[in-house]
Amino acid sequence: MSNSASSLQPPASSQQVYDLLVIGAGPAGYVAAERAGESKLKTLLIEREEHLGGVCLNWGCIPTKTWLACSKLFYQASHGAAFGVSAQNIALDFAKVQERKAKVQGQLRQGIKGLMRKFGVTVVQGTAKLLGPGKVAVGDTVYQATNVLIASGSRPAKPPIPGLDGPNVVDSSGILSLTALPKKLAVIGGGVIGVEFACFFAQAGVAVEVVELMPEIGGAIDPDCAKILRDELTAKGVSFRLGHKVQKVDAAGVHALDPAGQAVVVAADLVLCSVGRTPNTDNLGLEQAGVDLDRRLIRVDDQGRTNLPGVWAAGDCCSRIMLAHVASRQAEVVVNTIAGRKDRMRWKAVPGVVYSSPEIAGVGLTEAQAKAEGIPVTVAKWPLQANGRFIAENDGKGLVKVLVHATDRRVLGVHIAGGAAGEMIAGAATAIEAELRIDELAEVIWPHPTVSEAQKDAMWGLRPH
Repeated sequence: MSNSASSLQPPASSQQVYDLLVIGAGPAGYVAAERAGESKLKTLLIEREEHLGGVCLNWGCIPTKTWLACSKLFYQASHGAAFGVSAQNIALDFAKVQERKAKVQGQLRQGIKGLMRKFGVTVVQGTAKLLGPGKVAVGDTVYQATNVLIASGSRPAKPPIPGLDGPNVVDSSGILSLTALPKKLAVIGGGVIGVEFACFFAQAGVAVEVVELMPEIGGAIDPDCAKILRDELTAKGVSFRLGHKVQKVDAAGVHALDPAGQAVVVAADLVLCSVGRTPNTDNLGLEQAGVDLDRRLIRVDDQGRTNLPGVWAAGDCCSRIMLAHVASRQAEVVVNTIAGRKDRMRWKAVPGVVYSSPEIAGVGLTEAQAKAEGIPVTVAKWPLQANGRFIAENDGKGLVKVLVHATDRRVLGVHIAGGAAGEMIAGAATAIEAELRIDELAEVIWPHPTVSEAQKDAMWGLRPH
């Protein structure tokens, strides 16, 4: 990667002093630069890759959601008989799918460039190294700033499994560059990322088998929602091997031990390794500069401060929750604090979404978390099979689960499986953040018929009598 300045703005003189220098142009970095420029702070944004947008736009959120939209449409067209729809010679043109992905990315990349120009942000392409408070090197040029924000993101984790360097293995970034669909895909890891890819390939007609160490898929999502997701994906042809420990990967596929310790081989012509992410905190000069790290994560307070004066961090490089919207919010907190506006990160209402079909979304506490924290809760569940719009549009299962504090009736958690769960969860996050009580929410008028009104149906039974 070149260390020269990009064509977006001329290179800065090493004599200039910026109000804010941002390392990394992902959802934390470019949002920080945008907000800082909006606040009239003189801002420099450094990005090592060719395009702005980070993993989310280039190898994560946006390309995968484009893929999922394409395969969902193909799957629905191929399975429309129950809705009176039949079609012949339906095909998924993967080259066209990749073209659409590139088109979507291109449009959004231009949007970010436009925002940087609008708010007067200087953009430099190159690899940054922190020299200390207020000083960052890019090649032979040293840039100075009153504040430095590290927003270097994360990358796919690579566990010590023999064979992961093989030609038939890809990670969650590399798989997006495929030129053709495999016949059989094995997915190592049944977390959110692995499940989303499993859903795409299954809907595209690929045989998919997921190998997961834990007894359930979905990581930390609500177990009732995880069960619905697994059942629905199984109906689409995805096979799951739960409680299996991967031993190695070779040309034959994935070798694992089942829960009884018996050796099994999951045959596949392509293997996706999707076992989480690791922060990009190496090769940035952080340890030499004296930045405190905690298991590779930069240690920060709830306003994004590191232990070094004027050095801040936001996003996957420091966050215990590696999500794009968390990164952006952390960036806003940092800029607000620098600009003298009171702000801090709050963690009790962070929504998470699995963008599969069905979608899964949750915010706040699960039952297990409430129990572990000793918080008394009352729980209500409402099946989406009792919701008019859901029945009209779906043949599968769905669920809304609401947790409220058993004493003061505050909403503490909402978990949804099915429908447009990802679109529905924002209202629940607002309710939890605002510490609304169930009787207050029960008075809200929800539109009918919508899937979202199932949340009120679940809440209604929890209201005070």
